[in-house]
Amino acid sequence: MHAIRCSRLVKRYPDGVVAVDGLDLEIQSGECFGLLGPNGAGKTTTVEILEGLLAKTSGDVEVLGRRWETDERALRERIGVSLQQTNLPDKLRVREIVALFAALFAKPRKVDDVIRLVSLEDKARSSYETLSGGQKQRLAVACAVIGNPDLVFLDEPTTGLDPQSRRQLWDLVLDFKASGHTVLLTTHYMDEAERLCDRVAVIDHGKAIALGSPQELIASLGGQEMIEFSLASGPPLALGDLERLAGVHSAAAEAGGFVLAVEMLHKTLPDLLTLLAGRPLASLRTHRATLEDVFVRLTGRHLRD
Repeated sequence: MHAIRCSRLVKRYPDGVVAVDGLDLEIQSGECFGLLGPNGAGKTTTVEILEGLLAKTSGDVEVLGRRWETDERALRERIGVSLQQTNLPDKLRVREIVALFAALFAKPRKVDDVIRLVSLEDKARSSYETLSGGQKQRLAVACAVIGNPDLVFLDEPTTGLDPQSRRQLWDLVLDFKASGHTVLLTTHYMDEAERLCDRVAVIDHGKAIALGSPQELIASLGGQEMIEFSLASGPPLALGDLERLAGVHSAAAEAGGFVLAVEMLHKTLPDLLTLLAGRPLASLRTHRATLEDVFVRLTGRHLRD
């Protein structure tokens, strides 16, 4: 079964800006699906259409087997939403806020159970204005899951959080998915997508330019290791010479330097240093291939550009 299905989705604004340009997506029930892309790529617009907060220009959208045009009330009972920014009443206490959201649903989860789920038991009687950024984010997630939704939308839920708060939210997402629910996650963090998502779509200029599991997309680079280097001076270096090195699957020029996707780092690196003899290095770095490398290869820019 599909939790979300959209085809030829388009969102065009009156000023002519096309935020979503013929997007096709199918998200299976019970998976954590990630939308990746830089600011302005169309992620948030897509999510707001799927959440029923924004009208589409054209295309077909189906959420949990229903459509917003005809089944809005039924869908509101079955989804949870955590937006990029959540502003709640400063003077209300944590338990009061969760109870308020619980009252909006016919069959909510128990308030104390959800507060415990997001590790805010010690803050249950604290006002919203006294919470830290991480605690506010966890409270927003509590409000998103209090209705026991089949599908929850998390739009960049860990942006700006400290590492400990990020990990706590990761555990929440994994627990929610393990209980059979579906999660649609947007994020700027590649480690987050690799850890949480069963599949991801890379969005750029309103289109899905890649789709698959994190492992599949990383494997598409052709090598599991990356070498990045730049030269301080010396004669130009031809990409063809780099591509002929042992274990190199691909070579590209990027930001004044070069990036190699390689399979056998221990063989490629010595050969590279031999090739560069007489050309002083300005920088040299190696790392395991990541979704960030996939994005750069597909778009020519980094995710946060």
